[in-house]
Amino acid sequence: MRGDNEVKKFSVVALGRACIDLNAVEINQPMEETATFKKYVGGSPANIAIGLAKLGQPVGFIGKISDDQHGYFIKNFMSKAGVDSSQLIFDQDGHKTGLAFTEIKSPSECSILMYRQEVADLFLTPDEVSEEYIMTSEMLLISGTALARTPSREATLLAVEYAHKHDVKVIFELDYRPYTWTSTVETAVYYNLLAQKSHIVIGTREEFDILENVSEGNNQETVKKLFQHTPELILIKHGVDGSFAYEKNGVCTRGYAYKADVLKTFGAGDSYAAAFLFALLQGKTLENALQYASAASALVVSRHSSSEAMPSVAEIETVIAKQTWGDKIHV
Repeated sequence: MRGDNEVKKFSVVALGRACIDLNAVEINQPMEETATFKKYVGGSPANIAIGLAKLGQPVGFIGKISDDQHGYFIKNFMSKAGVDSSQLIFDQDGHKTGLAFTEIKSPSECSILMYRQEVADLFLTPDEVSEEYIMTSEMLLISGTALARTPSREATLLAVEYAHKHDVKVIFELDYRPYTWTSTVETAVYYNLLAQKSHIVIGTREEFDILENVSEGNNQETVKKLFQHTPELILIKHGVDGSFAYEKNGVCTRGYAYKADVLKTFGAGDSYAAAFLFALLQGKTLENALQYASAASALVVSRHSSSEAMPSVAEIETVIAKQTWGDKIHV
């Protein structure tokens, strides 16, 4: 996707949430009976950035973290993972990093207990977003959570304006987290605003329902509305039933889920996005990109973490080579 006469510093710059995941070590039991957790970096845009870096892509990150041990852990981990963290800012007003405790009761029974009150990532301000940094990337990845409140909301919208000014593709990963928003009506307003300004929109069918503020939406109606605006490609995920990639020219490509030895359900969406964008950046077809995305998801749900579990190119291609495209995932 690189222009003939321009070489960008980054393939993707991600903006938004970087936090701490505390995943239950003692699985197959409820969280109230769990005494031991393992710490990882978490947050959808951070996970996607780490996933892309592991796939060999030059990646940058814009965000705000707490000026304490949790913040230092995040910055050090992301730097070691290969993500440029020069725009990862330490909060100076006492806001803390978000925490997510995960429960793994069974492969199909997983839950997340989030602590998101006044967290640092939602206090990223517009003046902390560098136009020069964004213009050095092919893509700008936005997570929906960054729109949940001021001033992060304004910082995000400004970043998108910078991207449009410099012909940087905007990727909107819906990443809906209900506990971050005051109402579904508010969410729909800002999700629609950003979706209409994005070139690629990625989310589950349920997340697109939130965007449209409907109870049971229809894929065809969803893409018809969004294609009246900036989007060129819309990915709608349907869990074990696979996903659909809709192009503005009317073509729809279906992706299927690969079999997996499922440990937990979270993290799949982040690995999906990272592998899909990697494949696009490599010039692969949409069908190939969906294969990479599904294979990466199958690998991450079989592993304990999200960020550390992000697969390599070789691991993804092994899954693709060993399984028939169209097999359903087993849970």
